[in-house]
Amino acid sequence: MNFASLPDRLAESSPDGPAVSDGRQSLTNAQLLTRVRAAARHLSDLGIGSGDVVAVALTNRIEFVLLLFAAWRLGAVVTPVNPSLTDGEVARQLHDSGARLIVVEDGSTVAGVATLAVDDLYSEGMGPDPAPQLDPSALALLIYTSGTTGVPKGVMLAHSNIDAMTDMACQWLEVGPADRCLLILPLFHVFGIMINVLTPLRAGGSVAIADRFDPKTFFDFVEQERPTYFSAVPTIYNMLDALPAGVRPVTSSLRYGLCGAAPASPELLTRFEARFGFRLIEGYGLSEGTCVSTINPLAAPRLGSVGRPLPGQEIRIIDEVGTALEPGTIGEVIVRGRNVMSGYLGRPEETAKTIVDGWLHTGDVGYLDADGYLFLVARLKEMIIRGGENIYPKEIEDVLTADPSVLEAAVIGVPDDKWGEVVVAYVQPRAGVSVDPATLTALTEQHLSGYKQPTSFFVIDAIPKNAVGKIDKVSLRAAYAAAL
Repeated sequence: MNFASLPDRLAESSPDGPAVSDGRQSLTNAQLLTRVRAAARHLSDLGIGSGDVVAVALTNRIEFVLLLFAAWRLGAVVTPVNPSLTDGEVARQLHDSGARLIVVEDGSTVAGVATLAVDDLYSEGMGPDPAPQLDPSALALLIYTSGTTGVPKGVMLAHSNIDAMTDMACQWLEVGPADRCLLILPLFHVFGIMINVLTPLRAGGSVAIADRFDPKTFFDFVEQERPTYFSAVPTIYNMLDALPAGVRPVTSSLRYGLCGAAPASPELLTRFEARFGFRLIEGYGLSEGTCVSTINPLAAPRLGSVGRPLPGQEIRIIDEVGTALEPGTIGEVIVRGRNVMSGYLGRPEETAKTIVDGWLHTGDVGYLDADGYLFLVARLKEMIIRGGENIYPKEIEDVLTADPSVLEAAVIGVPDDKWGEVVVAYVQPRAGVSVDPATLTALTEQHLSGYKQPTSFFVIDAIPKNAVGKIDKVSLRAAYAAAL
């Protein structure tokens, strides 16, 4: 399937069926097609055509979805822009992507690039309606990495990648016409686009877009919209779990919640399901793999695992020289399938290092069990080496978050003259609770070997995150160095 023509197919098969809604408006499939055609005419009037890049710097709203389909209808490419980026960061992405137009919320101008205020976007009117461009090899999305390991890179995703990813997700997650997805993740991230918008629409389902996440009103929105699934990051699930004990929402419409972007502790998953009555299903993937490579099977999730490969994808664990490792052996995770990106924009050398013989080298460390379930233990660049011993932060973080006073934990390695690196832990307390470092020391002594135990604990108000909810360990290392 080419998503340039999806609105046409939906309007033909179920014109009055619900398509997408937000707090401002709700569109049927027929109305979605009308609005997409109007938006495409507007882009065309502004000179956008095949191969041109359109930057979309919007919060979560229907117009973001309209612009995706409108640009693809013309054969253009979309690069989502985080609206909270600084002017310099936006300018860098626009320059790197070669964007000819940026769509913004408030009509503010961006130097050197044509600007369109979203409220001015055509919503109706007559005019030529070009047939959707349907080249599966054509570039569809330029997703910029979060930049936690360096300057953000443009991940090139073709229409064929999107087709493969959404087909895999529909099969594995059993998404059908009756499904309604609640979108709370940002649309500038590939997970929000792929799993929360394109997957349910491909299946003939619908999407309810939340403007922003608020733990105090989230379950009110669930009761109002009656979604069958949604996706979030561990931070969001922690915030919901921290709601007062008296909060007991009606969640009967939900089949599951997906959890990704960062590993969740087994304690959180177990506690959340027991309290709120629906399962959390962990998955794993990268922008370079068009979003998701493994998800726990709905019928047989395995606690602590990020699941098994989606249909059409392969997972291997390799050592430093590229040799495939046996089940239970820790090494780098590599991925192969039709979902793997075509490369990084303008970075052939980095592309060649990342995709080797068709295998995407993720930079993540983990192992497969005998049944093919993937367990993650670290990022390669986050692995701590103390006196020649490899230490995986997640193991320590899981021990710390088992303490009832700890909401979240982040473990980093810091330089040490004797050992090379030692372990330092940052912890965020639950609301209204104090964390006792002595208790945490005793806990780690009970569950961890001596060389894995943190040498210092820092109690902070909030664990820093990047724009997509991953723990920002770069800033923690910088904060530790500044404190020294």
